[in-house]
Amino acid sequence: MIKEFLDNLRLALLKACIDLNYPTENLEINLEVPKDKNHGDYSTNIAMKLVRLVKMPPMKIAENIVERLNKEELHLSALEIANPAFINFTIDPNYLLGVINLINDNPNYGSLNIGEGKKINIEYVSANPTGYLHIGHGRGAAFGDSLANIMKKCGYDVTREYYVNDAGNQIKNMALSVYERYKELFGLEAHMGEDYYLGKEIIDIAKIVKAEFGDKYLNNFDLEFFKEYGTLKLLENLKKDLERFNVHFDVWSSEKSLYKNNAVQNVIVKLKDLGYSYEQDGAVFLKTSIFKDEKDRVIIKSDGSYTYFLPDIAYHADKLARGYDHLIDVLGADHHGYVDRLKAAVSMIGGNSDMIDVELLQMVRVLENGEEVKMSKRSGRAITLIDLIDEVGSDALRYFYAQKALSTHMDLDLTIMKEKSNDNPVFYCQYAYARCASLFRKYQDKYGEFKAVTSFKRINLNSVKDICLTLLKYPTVLKEACEKRLVHKVIQYIDELAYELHSFYNDEKIITDDLNETLEKLTILKALQSVLKDALALCGINVYEQM
Repeated sequence: MIKEFLDNLRLALLKACIDLNYPTENLEINLEVPKDKNHGDYSTNIAMKLVRLVKMPPMKIAENIVERLNKEELHLSALEIANPAFINFTIDPNYLLGVINLINDNPNYGSLNIGEGKKINIEYVSANPTGYLHIGHGRGAAFGDSLANIMKKCGYDVTREYYVNDAGNQIKNMALSVYERYKELFGLEAHMGEDYYLGKEIIDIAKIVKAEFGDKYLNNFDLEFFKEYGTLKLLENLKKDLERFNVHFDVWSSEKSLYKNNAVQNVIVKLKDLGYSYEQDGAVFLKTSIFKDEKDRVIIKSDGSYTYFLPDIAYHADKLARGYDHLIDVLGADHHGYVDRLKAAVSMIGGNSDMIDVELLQMVRVLENGEEVKMSKRSGRAITLIDLIDEVGSDALRYFYAQKALSTHMDLDLTIMKEKSNDNPVFYCQYAYARCASLFRKYQDKYGEFKAVTSFKRINLNSVKDICLTLLKYPTVLKEACEKRLVHKVIQYIDELAYELHSFYNDEKIITDDLNETLEKLTILKALQSVLKDALALCGINVYEQM
């Protein structure tokens, strides 16, 4: 609806310029929301853009254009010119109210088809199964899951994927760590190597091994058993924590399987056959520099062992083979230097560099009472995701993680997140939904079952104009969040919608003795509540009928 309005307004401005014989070639007509609401709902600087071409004062150009615009046809209640030559447009509130019926008649309001069913693979979290998820993984989980929800609503066929690094030295060290703790349970000394894992979860797995198998492995160490069993148990922990965080995956891919099905060996052969690899000083290099990487990269070391880049190439080849149109990887900021070589690899194995995007997440700090918190209550080491969920709950954590652009550093303030007041923004937004629910209960107690109306004759149109304008923006916000992968834009929208609800609630008596006026107000709030719930759900945040 808002797109149709803006498209018609742009066409009318363009036609006015053509009628005036103003040059329109390459003329971009910008319509922006003024910071000051007194300057209308939308504004354009077209007159100032034309000054150099028309050789006329900008105010005169603006006057000439406005004379050729029809307010009624364009659904405008006001059309004004402001210095230095802005043309300001105020939308007719009666037209705006059309969005209410649009939402109440359409449970999928905001859904778009910009994706046209294209297959998208979003890989996120992908933490090594060697311990608990930490606060950085939490940020990636919140972003990846929310982005998947948004892209799905915008018409993409989205697969959420977790890549399990279950091969390599980190898994070997995890297995050895469990075995040493297992020995310790029988009174033997544990010899913990420099790269071993010291977390409580490793001790817990050792206890499970003892309870299930007794002393079977005490003098009969089986590395493969401890690798597989430890990975299994640690993945179970990861999945439980992610479940509590309202994050789910469609596919769990195994690095180990890439070796079992010869995918790694096959990609070595393919890269060699295509002329993308070469040997030097006993090592095998990949010619990533021809695809804008700063230098060529080693994929096989001189001792014959593989770098971690090689199985990554095989993994992305596997994703391309599954028929995805586009790949998105959500990685930590420490992978900044990895992006160009990954894009180069995708180009080599049958795709092109435009087929993959890498979203890098910046560092997260945890604050409490103004002080940085560094130690986990659970493990005595780095703060874990489950620590934070236990402390503030999943809803608050999902909201705060998604509140800022992924590219910015962020602070999680536990003191604010725990507050049950409007100082806590997630409480403020969830309370907006609960407030609507409370009003519907009050209506039912007073009048019986609520049924939305379709015409508005009793309500003060100006009192609901800002609500309608905000509701109209929802599809536009989703489009931007999807195309630019800016999840925080949805959070900003949620904040705005909650503000409009609380303002309306404070300014107006909703449940009155006038049944028709009450019905009209609640019909508008029904639409607001529906969109608010949908936007919160996209970010993995629950709503509550009572708070």
